[in-house]
Amino acid sequence: MDNFKTLATISNIFKEMPVKDIKAEARAIAHQNQLTKPPGALGILEELAIFLASWQRKTKPSLRAVQALVFAGNHGICAQGVNPFPQDVTKQMVENFKAGGAAINQLCELNGADLTVVPISLETPTADFTKKEAMSESELCEAMEIGARSVNLDSDLILLGEMGIGNSTISSALAASVFGSSVERWVGAGTGSDQKGQAHKATIIELGLKKHGARKNLSAIQAFGGREQAAICGAILAARKAGIPVLLDGFICTAAAAPLFATSKNSLDHCLFGHLSAEPGHRLLLEAMGKSAILNLNMRLGEGTGAALALSILRGAVACHNNMTTFKAAGISKV
Repeated sequence: MDNFKTLATISNIFKEMPVKDIKAEARAIAHQNQLTKPPGALGILEELAIFLASWQRKTKPSLRAVQALVFAGNHGICAQGVNPFPQDVTKQMVENFKAGGAAINQLCELNGADLTVVPISLETPTADFTKKEAMSESELCEAMEIGARSVNLDSDLILLGEMGIGNSTISSALAASVFGSSVERWVGAGTGSDQKGQAHKATIIELGLKKHGARKNLSAIQAFGGREQAAICGAILAARKAGIPVLLDGFICTAAAAPLFATSKNSLDHCLFGHLSAEPGHRLLLEAMGKSAILNLNMRLGEGTGAALALSILRGAVACHNNMTTFKAAGISKV
């Protein structure tokens, strides 16, 4: 993982990113057109199956090995009172994940994903970004390397989620830094902030932007945090290098990936977005990136739950693509 030692070496990854296999994509499309249904009748399911085929470089994609990665981190900005819950909740929820008691555990078990929970330096929160950069370059790169090393390279698909009290503030700060616009547009309730709390979050983010300026690449994560966001970026890049498609969760994961998109607009070409979060900034992020979500269920829990639920849709897409009979095999006339 020498590519993750410095921001300069990380920048080399963007120059060497694999692209989808257009021949496998063409074969998958041709296969779809022979299945016993009108062309396009399965709508987005067909698109998802073809997407997976193009990145897995095979006519018929597989979802036998699916890894769900949940990264957890704590944030110094919580000293500014941006969250109604104490930071101890991050560690407590990590223990809940490990004990199998959280929503993500149920959805991973239901939909066939192997859950890996990765807490990162929970006893050492990132710095308060109104005072200084959230992380040094070495801390940022270390967290990205943890994310990259956590990826099971034998996986057919990687699901990404997160946990971290205060990270909705971090995400709004990242979105505002990368894409601009008024901070208030990016701020939502998070884990339960009322209107007064949301106004306070916006004020704190403004202070951070004033101190560090708007940043458009990975230095945005260095300025605003956090370690789980950096790990998500590392995992996305490691998966891309290995040609593994990625399924991202909601607002927090999408905001984490925003600096990658700003660095190279094709850096997320191998990524799907599991659901549209109820956090108002998520729709804006997806629009800014030209992306769309698979589900829209008014969820805003995090943990990777939206991605794990969307996995069931992908499994449906793959089952139809791989197992339906062709017109010729079924002896059905094709008009």
